[in-house]
Amino acid sequence: MKRFLATLLTALVLLAPPAAAQRLVTQVSSDTVEITSSFDGERLTFFGQIGPEAGADPSTVQGPYNVVIVVVGPTQTRVARQKSNIFGVWLNTDQVEFENFPSYFHVLSSARLRDISDVTTLTTNRILPESHIVTPTDAGWWKTAVFGRQLVRLMTEEGLFGVQENGVQFLANNFYSARLTLPSHAPPGPYLALTYVFKNGEIVARRSEGFAVRKIGFERFLALSAVQYPLAYGVVCVLLALVTGWLGGVVFRR
Repeated sequence: MKRFLATLLTALVLLAPPAAAQRLVTQVSSDTVEITSSFDGERLTFFGQIGPEAGADPSTVQGPYNVVIVVVGPTQTRVARQKSNIFGVWLNTDQVEFENFPSYFHVLSSARLRDISDVTTLTTNRILPESHIVTPTDAGWWKTAVFGRQLVRLMTEEGLFGVQENGVQFLANNFYSARLTLPSHAPPGPYLALTYVFKNGEIVARRSEGFAVRKIGFERFLALSAVQYPLAYGVVCVLLALVTGWLGGVVFRR
């Protein structure tokens, strides 16, 4: 019940129209990122313009503004586990499961996040990485917070979570641009770029743009085979390993 109320409150806040809304036009340099055998990352450019609402006086669009871009990858269920040394053997002794946890999360901002707005606003709109672990799980709020922070830390060390303050540059008073390099191990799936425009600590405009990261060619064939035909995929992998080992033995024997 508590989780449902928290989710409902978050949805109502996100759907509420921002105060003194401005018109925001955004664009992503590419709507599809293709993963091949030689994929070593992809650089994306996000840019946009802040303008007045239709029929409004252009003079009403006056800064200074701050822009925050949140790039979120496909969500999944993640499990954070604690390992303990028991009689010289490291074993998993405790764990917490996080549902609908982003597999990729990166924030680009035009200034320090704490200078743009307060922690409550940033957390409510899920702009901070820690905002994805504030919803209590069955493990309780304390254990959720402890394990959640470690999960965010591990995802950050893997390059899947990150905050790049001053990553958004204003090219003009109302025109901005930002660049983000997706790592080579970026999870495939649908991505969402959420753009927030702040003025005096409040959100005055927001917009979302979607793009996809997908595998093509032989990599796509392997990924689909592993999911759709797991038994056949496993048998083929075992046979390939046996044949490779046999050939290696024959070559080195000579």
